[in-house]
Parts: sequence; structure tokens; C-alpha cells
Amino acid sequence: MAEAAITFLLENLQKLLSDHVHLISGAEGELKQLQNELDLMKAFLVQSANRREKGELFRQFETQIRDVVHEAEDTLDTCLVEAAAGMNRNFVSRNLNPKGASLAKKVRTLRETEVKPIFERAKINFANLQIADPSATGDDDTKGKAKKIPLLREDNIVGFEGEADTLISYLNEESEELEVISIIGMPGLGKTTLAWKIYKDSRVQFEFPTMIWVYVSQEFNRRDVFLTILKKFTQVDMSSKTDNELACLVRSYLEKSKFILFMDDVWTTDDWKNIEAALPKGNKLGKVLITSRHERVAVHANRKREPHQLRFLDSTESWELLQLEVFRNLDDCPQDFKTLGKDIARQCGGVPLAIVVIGGMLVESFSPQGGSAMKSEWEKISASVNSYLADDKEKRTENIIALSYKQMSHDLRDCFLYLGVFPEDTEIHAWKLIRLWIAEGFIKHKPPKSLEEVAEDNLKDLINLNLVMVDKTKAEGGIKVCRMHDMIREFCKAEAGIKKQNLFQEVKKSNNVFDPRVSQIQKHRRICIHSYVQDFLRGRPKGPRVRSFLCFSKETITLPLDCIPSIPEAFDLLRVLDANPIKFSKFPIKLTQLIHLRYIALSGDEFKSLPDAVSKLWNLQTIRIDTMSRTFEIKANIWKMRQLRHFKTKAAITLSSILKGEAAENLQSLSRLSTQCCTEELFNRTPNLINLGIRGDLATLSDSKCLRKLNRLQKLKLLYDVFPDVTSENPLSRLPLPDRFPPNLKILELSATHLSWKHMSTLGKLGALKVLKLKDFAFVGKFWEAGRVEGKFASLEFLLIARTDLEFWTASTDCFPDLKCLVLKNCEKLEEIPLMLHKSLQVLDIERVSKTAVASARKIETEKECMHGQQHRAKRGGFKLVIAPGDER
Repeated sequence: MAEAAITFLLENLQKLLSDHVHLISGAEGELKQLQNELDLMKAFLVQSANRREKGELFRQFETQIRDVVHEAEDTLDTCLVEAAAGMNRNFVSRNLNPKGASLAKKVRTLRETEVKPIFERAKINFANLQIADPSATGDDDTKGKAKKIPLLREDNIVGFEGEADTLISYLNEESEELEVISIIGMPGLGKTTLAWKIYKDSRVQFEFPTMIWVYVSQEFNRRDVFLTILKKFTQVDMSSKTDNELACLVRSYLEKSKFILFMDDVWTTDDWKNIEAALPKGNKLGKVLITSRHERVAVHANRKREPHQLRFLDSTESWELLQLEVFRNLDDCPQDFKTLGKDIARQCGGVPLAIVVIGGMLVESFSPQGGSAMKSEWEKISASVNSYLADDKEKRTENIIALSYKQMSHDLRDCFLYLGVFPEDTEIHAWKLIRLWIAEGFIKHKPPKSLEEVAEDNLKDLINLNLVMVDKTKAEGGIKVCRMHDMIREFCKAEAGIKKQNLFQEVKKSNNVFDPRVSQIQKHRRICIHSYVQDFLRGRPKGPRVRSFLCFSKETITLPLDCIPSIPEAFDLLRVLDANPIKFSKFPIKLTQLIHLRYIALSGDEFKSLPDAVSKLWNLQTIRIDTMSRTFEIKANIWKMRQLRHFKTKAAITLSSILKGEAAENLQSLSRLSTQCCTEELFNRTPNLINLGIRGDLATLSDSKCLRKLNRLQKLKLLYDVFPDVTSENPLSRLPLPDRFPPNLKILELSATHLSWKHMSTLGKLGALKVLKLKDFAFVGKFWEAGRVEGKFASLEFLLIARTDLEFWTASTDCFPDLKCLVLKNCEKLEEIPLMLHKSLQVLDIERVSKTAVASARKIETEKECMHGQQHRAKRGGFKLVIAPGDER
């Protein structure tokens, strides 16, 4: 992770040398020399990481380098804070601090006493590693050891009955060629256990005369895989044969058999390709069942069938499994232990492996008669299940997670560990997470992709590793909300702690004492605190190295006036401030002194403007403001803020387009802009907008041509607001003509416009439109005849209609040709859903609709079943009907 720290510092140096020369006058030469030395160190570190065994000594050396780089970064940034403050007081720019030490002198000292020495030591240390450790050539200690075989449980298997039946039915399906079926899931869910249950099932054993089980694992060796398969057919010594010869033999044996091959724990697509080369694709009697943590492996193995995602155990199943682990029977738990036991089982989060681990601990305290000592032990475990998991000597659960962690690239590791800053069992919004990752410097530039696209790829990688769970998806298919299992979060916190990576520290209060103590905050680089925030700030913390202050409390915190200055006074070098749960009574003006801020999220019911002084925060990338105000004035000159990428609020933004500056080329998101600011001049200055929200009197846009200038805009939200008038009494008369919309618009949301349904003709002609959301009476009227007059919605894939008085909806056969998802909410008057939609529809989600609408949804479901048959449900592209519980009446 030292490489990431060096890269981040180099990027900052480059920006400083190109954009802020006025702050470094007289020190340019030293800074360029520092830049050159860091470039050499980075190249050396990358080369060493590729050529050396990354054992404990390597990690120690890397940590030392990272600490020096952080020290260099802090020294440089402290000088810049003092320089900026000095210029604000009209000091001569070279007098950078009260002691009179110049920036040039500090950088020179830093290079000579810190950077050069650590570089020289690193070269010697890494060279010694190579000489002292012959495993660098590939002959490490693990090569001679037997592989650890995962524990297969033939008893105490709970919750897999239905899962096993489903998978066995897939195995019994006829196919035109060799078929691969996959079980995927995060570590600890029981993929191997389920596969073994299927392997031992009498129905499978009857159906397949040849059954083969192969452990693949992280330490993949294709030769071992081939030899294991061949042992099923022959006892001939194969040691003299090459890998390719073995592959040919495997294929020749399997071509003749009706077989089932279980491949347990396949880690990568490359591993699968090596296995696949030996499989007879033409043998339609053969089946392969693989287990993997990674969805991409499963998709690569069979693109025609959806991988089987293993589910978590429910509370009943969790308690049943725990009883079997502790008591060996379901009826032997003492009555006064049942409530405690159920609570412990619940805290395991439905992960079978976690329950097994906890069960092993409970067995140690087991007494047939129960007793107070046993109950006391159970109460301790119930109070802190997560800590017991972490403290277990075997560390079984942690080791499983660690395997995935060690496989990650270094930049992905930071992203993964950072997830631990979020509170337990909380929703993690992908939009926020991605912007935080970027602000923290975790995301590498990988042209032509944007930073946001690279960060989203990282998130997808973590999801494919089954370390992060998708909770909600966007209409267009992206990730909206994700979650992290508690055990994985605990791993992240432990690995990210000061004793290891020093990535972040969670501040907690117990027995009226903070841990770590307020006085110890100075040791940490990032802190997160989710409770007792006022008490913490009243303790006047001081963190000269703290770069991030994160608060994700589920409760709203009202901050008294005397605490408002505490954050900027405590953390001079702050880069990230996410304090959304904290309600500020007024905008904390001292925050504008934190010139290194990249991300800021604040909340205040009375916030009505962004002060002009914010213009000084030249590093700001993301601004998020939550306010109850209907309007929000940006007094700051955003045209001078070169790094600004996202400005997010629900209020109607007003800003001046006459201020000087040409820095808005990086601006991607702006929501929500007041209609009075929607001018050609403003949009000419924001050519790279991708996401735009507009709030106000939308009638002013009806004849305007300004929106069509936004060639890169993909998402547009329009909220009709004519306060103090009521929108229903002053409905929007019409929309802009189709050629007045952004030409590449993919996502459109309309709210409270009260348009007549006849104006859908305009939207039907937007050729690139894929997602359309109509909210809060966006359209009104009894009748909508789709496709007769208006365009055909040629590219539309997702349609949401929420809150409308629509009663009769008809559609021509050629309308909505690609509609895949239809969501209807609060459409109580709608009589029927057009049957013709069934042709392309994959998801129909209805809530608070009429009985007749529910009946028509059932008809669509029947039509889909007739089209594709029951087996299509397991294939990609199947149909799903979701009816809210209240509508099933």
C-alpha cells in the first residue's frame, strides 16, 4: 500500500507545481527533485513487489516506506496551510511560518533525512530478502506441505434442503452439450457443504455412474486437478506425462462417460480456463458443478445459466444449527438458555460458518445441567459475538476472509478495508462510497475511464468476491446500495487499525471513556465516530495527522454553537469531512481554512447559501449539502474550483454565470439547479455534465434550446416547483420538443409536472432513453393510449409510474419493444396492465394497485410461462413478478 501513498503524493505535487506556483515560490527546484526521487521509489517498489516474496519482512519494509511518504505529505501540506494563511494576511509568500523556515529548506531536509535514507534502506533490505529467501524463485515453504482440505460436514446440515433440490433438478435437465452449474456465495455460507450434500445424495449417485470430486482452491495446480480426475479411471503411473498429455487423457475418459464432476473452490477465470480445456464439451450426458466466491468465474463457466447464489440462513435455521452444534440434538437445550441461544444465533447473521465457530465456543462452557457459570459465559458471548469471532485461536472465519483479501491488488485492498468506517448493519450508498474513495486517493487513473468508472469497477470486484452484498440496484442496473456482513466489517477494522495498516480508527465510548482517548487521536490518519460526537468534540481533540473525519450516526446530532469550530480547529490537514448526521445551526465558516478538503458533506436545516470563502478550497471535488430550504445560493465562485466534480443538494441552486473562471470542465453532477440559472451561457461552461437535476418553474424550459448543448448528459431529473402556487392548480402545459433534450439522454425523471398523457409523445421519440421515472403525478388523466400517436419508446428498458390517477392504459403491439422492467406504485385506479408488454418484460413490480391490475399481472406471468416454460426461470432472462403483500388479497 506504500505504492498507493506514493502515487497520491506525486499527483498532489504535480497539481501544486502546475496550478499553485504562487504558494511555492522559491521552492520549485526542491519540489521537482522530491518528485523525481518519489518516481524512482515508486518504480523500484513496483518492481520489487513483482519479484519478491511478499512475506512479513516485505510488509514491514513497505510499512516503513509508507510512513515516510505520509510524513512527507504531512510536512508539505502543513507548509501549504501556513503559506495560504500567510497570503491571506498579506504576508510575503516566502515567510511560510512564524519560525521563518522556508518551504524549500523543509523539503530539502525532508529529502535528505527521510526520503533518501528510506530509499537506500529499502534497496538493501529488498536485496537481502532475495538472497536470504530462496522462495523468491518459487520454492517456498508451502510447496512441500500438503494442501489443507476444507471441512466437509455430513451432519448438522441445516437450511440446504430446498437449495439441494433445486440444484439436483438442474443436474437432471437435458442439455445439448456439457453443462456447468455454479454455486456462488460469500465466505462461510456453506458452498462446499451444499455441494457435498448433493454429491452424497442418492438421486445423484443413481443418475451418474461416474462421480468425481476435486478440490481446486486458491493454490491452483492444473496438473494435480488432472491427476485427481484420472485416478477415477486408472491406476497407471502418470508422472512422466506432460500437462497437455494429461489433459488429453482426461478428455478421452470423460468423453465416454455419463459423469458428474464437482470442482470445489475455483478462484479465478484463468483457473477455470485451464480446467475447461480438458473437458469434453460435446458430451451432453456430462455435468460439472463448481463452487466459487466469484460470480465472474461462474458467469464465464456458463453464460446461459444464472449462477446459484447461496442464501443466508433465517433465524429459525440459525438456531437449529446452533443447537445441533452445541447439544447434538434439537431438544436438549435447557429451557432457560433458549432465549440467550436464539440471540447468539441471530447475531451470527445467517452465516453457517460463523454459527459453527460460535457453537465450538459454547461447547467449551457446556454442562448438561446448565448452571450459573454456563449461563454467565453465554451472556458474555451474546454481548459481543463479533469480538469472540476475532479472538478465536483458530481464526477460521477471519482466515477465510483473509484469503480473499490477500488475493486483491493493493489499491483494491484500501477500498475494501475502508468499508469498515461505516457503522454495523448500515446501508452503504454506492454514490457516496465511490466519491469517498476518490477523495481519499484510493482510485488510480486508468484512462480512458473516469475516476468514478474505475471506482465503480472496484466496487463490482468486491461484490464479485462476495465480500460486499448488493442491497439495492439502480433502474439502469448499477449498484445503488450495498452492505457488508458484520464479520467482514470486523476484519476490515482489525486490519485497518494502527497496529497494521493505520488506515482508519473508529472512536467509541465505553464506561464514560473514549477508545482511543481523545489525546491519542494525533496518531491516526482517519477517524470515524458514530455516537457521543458532542462529547468527543467538547474534549477539544487535536489531530495534526488526521485526514478524514467521518460520522455516519443513524441519529441526528444537533451541534451547539460552541462545538461548531471544533472540527476545523482540531484537524488542520483534513481532506474528507462527512458529517451529514450532524445538524449545524449555521455554516461553519472556519471550514474554509481547510485548504486540503476534497470531500465535504454537511447538514443544516437553515443552510441557504455556500459562502464566497469556499472558493479558496481549490482541492474540493465533492460538495453535498442537506437543507430544508427550497433554494440554495452558491456565492462561491465554482468557476475557479478546478477539481470540483459533484455538487449535490435537493434545494434549487442559484449561482452566477458572470463570475470569472474556466474551471468547470471537471463538473459532472449538479443537482438541483434552479430553472432561472438554466442558460446557454452556463451550460457552455459545463460541457462535461453527466448528471443534472433542475427544480423550479419548468415552463421556462419549454422553448429553450440550452439543454441540447449537453452532449454528455446521461441523467436528467426535472422537479416542477412553482411555490407558493400549487402545482396541481398550475400544471405544466408542455415539454420541450424532442430535439431540445440532451441528445444522449438515457435516464429521465419527472416529478409533479401534472402533464396530460398526450405529451408522452415527446418522450417516446427520445431515441437513447432507457430509463423513465414518472413520480408524484408527473402525468394525469384517465386515459393513456401508448403508441398510437406518440413515439414507440424504442430503447426504453425501465418504466416507473408512481402516484397517478390513470385508469385505462392501452399500448400498441410495437410500443415498448425492449421494456424489461415495469414498476407501478400507488396506481390505485388503474384497471389493467397492457397484456402486450409480456413479450420483452422480465420484471413486473406492483404495489398499491387495484385487484383487476393484479389479475392482469397474473395473466402476464402466465403468458411468460407459456412462452418460455418452467425451465426458463433458471436461465438468464427469466420473468419475475413482485406483488406487494397488501396487494395479494
